[in-house]
This record gives sequence, C-alpha cells and structure tokens, in this order.
Amino acid sequence: MNLPNKLTITRMVLTPVFVACFYIPVSWSMYLAGALFVIAYLTDMLDGQIARRMNIVTDFGKLMDPIADKILSAAAMIMLTAVGLLSPIATLITISREFVISGFRLIYANKNIVIAAGPLGKLKTLTQFIGITLMLFLNPVFVKCGVPVDQIIIWISVALAIWSCIDYIVKTNRAAKAA
Repeated sequence: MNLPNKLTITRMVLTPVFVACFYIPVSWSMYLAGALFVIAYLTDMLDGQIARRMNIVTDFGKLMDPIADKILSAAAMIMLTAVGLLSPIATLITISREFVISGFRLIYANKNIVIAAGPLGKLKTLTQFIGITLMLFLNPVFVKCGVPVDQIIIWISVALAIWSCIDYIVKTNRAAKAA
C-alpha cells in the first residue's frame, strides 16, 4: 500500500478517536479533539499532493479519499452539534450536500462522466475546516468577545456548500448532455 492510501486510512482511523475525545471527562478534551482534527485534515492535504506528485493515483485513493473526508467532516459537525456549538441546520445542509454530490458522482461515473472537485467545493472545504477548528479551539474566546467568528465562517461554508452543490449539478448535467 502506498503512502497516500496509508494517509487516507490514517484519517479514517483518527475519526473515531476524534469522536471519542468528546466523551473524555477532562477540561482539555476539546483541545485534544481539535489537535486530532487538524492532524486528520492535514493527511487529506498531503495524500492528494503526494499521489499526484509521485504519480501514484489509485482506484482505492479515488474512492476512499473523498469518503474519508466526508466521514471526518460529518463526524466533526455532528459532535459540535451534539455539544451545542453548531446549529443542526448547518450540519444537516452540509451533510445533505455531501449525499447529493456523492449520488451524482455514482450515477455519472457509470456513464464515464467524472467532474472533479471545483474551486467552490475546495473553498467550502477550507472554510469548513477553519470554522470547525475555531469552534474546537477558540469557542469560549468568541463567546467572551461577542463576535462569533467561528459561526460566521461555518455559515459561509454552508452557503458555499449550497452554491458548490448547484454548480456541480449544473456542470455534471452539461457534461452529460455533451457526451
């Protein structure tokens, strides 16, 4: 197994450990969860770069990398919702978007139509990562100062989730008509 695939598996293994951190009865459990979330997210950045640079893109990586990403992000959003730091609406919209995109990918993959993640989707992922990380590490700071920067960034990621989903559907339908 190559390094990018090992990084993808590492991200999948770190996700339940990240979730378990929410149940550790210590005052610093959110910081531990935050550190694990950042490490897992960094494996996502690294695996794709390494795979492309070393020309070792595999079917396993193509399939499992986006699944690992969705599992990590969904777990983070669900746990933040469970502890009252994130709106269930933001979580529902974001996770629903992932199901819609995955459904389109499956349908059109059978027709040999593949639309790569676009800039909007990547920006959604980045803002989501920043918002989640801020919630895990700095939420009390925002509560004290009265400026919910973490919430603002998460809602920007939700807007980007909707926009990038519509963009993906439009591009996929155009590609299907052209094929």
